[in-house]
Amino acid sequence: MSRTPPSRPSSGPVRLGPQARAALWPVVAAEVTSGFWHERRRVNARVGIPQGPALLEAAGNLHNLRLVAGATEGSFVGDYPFQDTDVYKWLEAASWQLAQLTDDPQDELAADVERIVALVAAAQQEDGYLNTWFQSGKGEGRYSDLRWGHELYCAGHLIQAAVAHHRATGREELLDVARRFADHIDATFGPEGSGRPLDTFDAHPEVETALVELHRETGERRYLDLAAYFVDRHGHGAHRHEAYCQDRVPLREAETVEGHAVRQLYLLAAAADLATETGEPALIEACVRLWHAMAATKTHLTGGVGAHHDKEDFGDPFELPNERAYCETCAAIASIQFGWRMALLTGQARYSDLVERTLFNGFLAGMSLDGESWLYVNPLQVRDGYVDAGGDQSSRRTRWFRCACCPPNVMRLLGSLAHYLASTDGRGLQLHQYASGRFEGEAHSRPIVVSVNTDYPWQGRIEITVEQTPTRPWTLSLRVPQWCGRYRLAHGHDGPPVESAVLDDGWLRVERAWAPGERVVLDLELHPRLVVADPRVDAVRGCVAIERGPLVHCLEQVDHPGGGLDEVTVDLGVPLAVKERPELLGGVVTVVAGGHRRPLPATDWWPYRPADAAGATEPADAVHPAAADGSAEATTEPGAADAALRGVPLELTAVPYFAWANRGSGSMRVWLPTG
Repeated sequence: MSRTPPSRPSSGPVRLGPQARAALWPVVAAEVTSGFWHERRRVNARVGIPQGPALLEAAGNLHNLRLVAGATEGSFVGDYPFQDTDVYKWLEAASWQLAQLTDDPQDELAADVERIVALVAAAQQEDGYLNTWFQSGKGEGRYSDLRWGHELYCAGHLIQAAVAHHRATGREELLDVARRFADHIDATFGPEGSGRPLDTFDAHPEVETALVELHRETGERRYLDLAAYFVDRHGHGAHRHEAYCQDRVPLREAETVEGHAVRQLYLLAAAADLATETGEPALIEACVRLWHAMAATKTHLTGGVGAHHDKEDFGDPFELPNERAYCETCAAIASIQFGWRMALLTGQARYSDLVERTLFNGFLAGMSLDGESWLYVNPLQVRDGYVDAGGDQSSRRTRWFRCACCPPNVMRLLGSLAHYLASTDGRGLQLHQYASGRFEGEAHSRPIVVSVNTDYPWQGRIEITVEQTPTRPWTLSLRVPQWCGRYRLAHGHDGPPVESAVLDDGWLRVERAWAPGERVVLDLELHPRLVVADPRVDAVRGCVAIERGPLVHCLEQVDHPGGGLDEVTVDLGVPLAVKERPELLGGVVTVVAGGHRRPLPATDWWPYRPADAAGATEPADAVHPAAADGSAEATTEPGAADAALRGVPLELTAVPYFAWANRGSGSMRVWLPTG
């Protein structure tokens, strides 16, 4: 499985070690230059990330750091022991942004990062420990509550921020803080008999994958060993065998994903990292098995995961509700992180298929189009008459949250997104996701540079130009998405097909001796389509959803005046049509469908009735008894009863799901009843 690592390491968030047992490696360098993802990242760079310090100040996160650093007086501000992570995730996002090639001045951002890094360093205790909740006296003492205290979870986000800061700027101030904390953790936690005082783990995974990356950054083997210890410790009862804490069963024995979705997926991302570095077959098998269980039985159409609001839980197989779907934005991010690591580990396209679906839908919906507000949960339906309870579980966009884990998490993924798009294996370059940009890999220890030009996902044409190439043949691999029924690969625009292209388990591979300036064009058919769910998904039986390319679409009440969406059905006899709407939602392509607004019976005090009265209809030629006044028998005109049941014809406008809830309140639905 192992391939030749590139001579220069990746500058992104995942940097495989030199002895990694991976099929693929992140590209050496990546840049997104225009198009869809460039625009979303531009909003993140100009609005999302710059507002971070002010929001962290208003929420008290920075005050807490100053408090324990002795730079101010008062008491801890906030309700949670993990508030420090909002600062660390913002630092990571800002660091990735500082590494971008951009025309925007970044002096102010660099100054904010330097100021907050200094504040974090000042808050750290002499022995390396750092957590403002416990240092300020809110908790009962260090590591006294590893179920809820989140100390190692916070440490993990600090380490990831430090790695990003070091890779982006070359500076070591924050990396020194992270290493001191990691050394403190290494001296504190370990197996019984190791001489360390604690043989347990934090109930919220995060430190594990961070320690693997710290090992990759520093070369210190003990950080990798510590990550392995924490992963192995799960499932042995330290937290009463609770699934919520990922402690019900050891990871290698687990048959399905369960419990708190973010915790599960952060743990699996770490397991994939460890499997990549060690090549352990049992760990690889567990990662593959659990990814398949998640994708096949516990993932929504949008790529979102998490069926339950209670405990932010996965739920049972095929338990995929609509209006009560949790689908936390952080869980979508965790799924992307796990999927990307599995794509690198195995080289299989299916992992990047799900990453694409989640990126464009379940993840991207979490940030508003203007970058000013956020969704913590991402349901697939908002009912007519929805009453917003407010708080972190609102189905309305919110400026910030009491538990503000999602906004800076979105910021950091968008900031580093270019590094999730392409890979190399020493024999060529693979494009996993399609965005206009420039990507550098290696073949035969020589650089490969390709540029991509595309209007994806609005159009299916992807133009790839070879800018730099070895003289020896190498393989360009292009992912053909799982949703794509027809495609064409040609030499240049409207040129002859590339006869040597071979479809290999989702990858369209072209091996040849390339010349600088040579161009191939991949056309993916983007016809709109209706999809149905597995019949075991009870919540959407008898419903269809609308997709086009990688985008899931939804109806919003604002596009359908005259009533709500609970009474709307889709007409399967009307072909779907595509309409470009440059004036709508920043410029989108909508899908237009036929439908009806069906008359719903008035309810008295009980909403249930016999089946024949609830929906069954008589044949169109049924003869009715004489009227009560003795007049002649009345007959129903052919089809009249069916037409009355269907209701008033209606044109349905389906917008991309990622753009919903940007035009005020109102109902929304992804799955549409057919009758």
